[in-house]
Amino acid sequence: HALLNVSPKMTEDETHTSEKLADDDIDSTPRTVIIKKNEKGFGFNVRGQVAEGGTLKPIGGQLYGPMQHISAILENGPADEAGVVIGDRILEVNDFPVEGSNHKAVVDLIRKSGDELKLVLVSVNRKEAQVLEQEVERQHASTRDHFERRSLPLSIPDTRQVVKDGEKYTVYNIYMASKLLTSRRYSEFDALDKKLKEEFDEFQFPKLPRKWPFSLSESQIDTRRRGLENYLEKACSARIIVEGDTMRDFLELKKNEEAEKGGAAKKKEALDLDVELPVLMADKSTVSVRVQRDSPANTVAKAVADKIGLSKENCQYFSLFEICSHGFERKLRPGEFPHRVYIKNYSSAGKSCIAFRKWIFTLTHEVIASENKTAANLFYWQAVEDVSTGKIDPGDHLKQLKVYQKSSNTKAEYLDLARTLPDYCSVSFPHCACDARKQGHVIVSVSLNHIKLQACTTEGILEEQVHTFPWEMIKTCEADLEETAFCFQYEKKSKERWVRVFSDYYEYMNECVGRVLEEIKWKEKDATLPVSSSSSSKSKASKPSKRKPIKYEDDGEDL
Repeated sequence: HALLNVSPKMTEDETHTSEKLADDDIDSTPRTVIIKKNEKGFGFNVRGQVAEGGTLKPIGGQLYGPMQHISAILENGPADEAGVVIGDRILEVNDFPVEGSNHKAVVDLIRKSGDELKLVLVSVNRKEAQVLEQEVERQHASTRDHFERRSLPLSIPDTRQVVKDGEKYTVYNIYMASKLLTSRRYSEFDALDKKLKEEFDEFQFPKLPRKWPFSLSESQIDTRRRGLENYLEKACSARIIVEGDTMRDFLELKKNEEAEKGGAAKKKEALDLDVELPVLMADKSTVSVRVQRDSPANTVAKAVADKIGLSKENCQYFSLFEICSHGFERKLRPGEFPHRVYIKNYSSAGKSCIAFRKWIFTLTHEVIASENKTAANLFYWQAVEDVSTGKIDPGDHLKQLKVYQKSSNTKAEYLDLARTLPDYCSVSFPHCACDARKQGHVIVSVSLNHIKLQACTTEGILEEQVHTFPWEMIKTCEADLEETAFCFQYEKKSKERWVRVFSDYYEYMNECVGRVLEEIKWKEKDATLPVSSSSSSKSKASKPSKRKPIKYEDDGEDL
């Protein structure tokens, strides 16, 4: 939602307005406030981006990811008395970092707070607030794409009486383009309405004709028929709703499609087999491809590659990804259906949750692929995105990277420098539990050289210990479905040991390992030595990490 009341609805007289945001210099140092709920709630409203992640923006000289902000405050309410100011950005909720989180995630955390809420806030001045608000408005506008209007020739021209198991009732015959799709009774429309409102809570559904406890006359049945026809027409005017499984099951479209396939005339257009799927590119643009609803990820990726003019030999270096919570991007498996993923996550991701990203760990192959202009442009914009969102730590090179980014003539120089950074051509996963740690979590990174475990707290705050496992040390890797864990066995000092990482993305970890091993075979096949991700012929290497590696113990290490 663009605006969601954390407290009960506040009148204009009760709330402060945005005009009370100070124009003077404001101390933007993060501050902690404790808000105690009363009978009217916490006394403030929250507004902000509906998607995860985003570009870093300056506030008081510091760079922050997008944050939800206070849009209204109940005068003399709990938030007002705690010192909360309109425009304040929310950095943490009850010690949980929410920088870059979407609106729903932050509001859910606030609602689970009980009677006391702890917030870490960052104040902004009017100029900064206007810049940040424009960014939020652009994203809210993009969510309207989900409810793109369309015309579907649905109608309910007549009804019929049914007697079943001793019960007599009326069913309403639903047609599409003069073809009977199915017949449904009123109770089924009522169940459909409830389910759709749960799935698409941002859409304004029309009202169903009201229930009636007594038998209906013919004129009343006809009035209800027209009301149901109007409901169906308006609900199906949104492309994403009619393409969803709930509406398709209700209209029995799949059953009709299968019948058509078995017939002589396979009129896919009449049954709307094809869908328009928006795919995000690293430069923030969207490429829409028309594919079948159940097209697998590799087919959709090829359609995107064809549309943007990516050469056939370079398609192997790119794939489709799902934008998950906190901006993490998970590669879709070849057999997954991107449109189903898109429908499932439509309300939590701006224009789309499906992205076209690079899928390569070997730097030399990326450099060779960059000879193609389209591929080079994709690599460049992903590097820019990864640096701006913190997926790649620029270290001391941030200023120079920004200089290169300002000119379209220095894209190659930007890439050359970015490729010297330690995290380039690697995948780092969200922090998770690991049996190699007695306390805390780990951040798993996979690269062409090794698997790395970076110690961190259960909140994801980095600690000093780091342990790397070169591929020569690793004996085997697997995804454990029962334990939902990525497991690998390594050998050191003639001793073998298993490590288990318990992550929601354990299958993707295993797929990354499989890809790396495949690329190592490329090296053996073409005798090409991979370029180190920490060196380049055109740029100086970044400084070595000062983090202290963990000491290895024969009886097992604890990160």
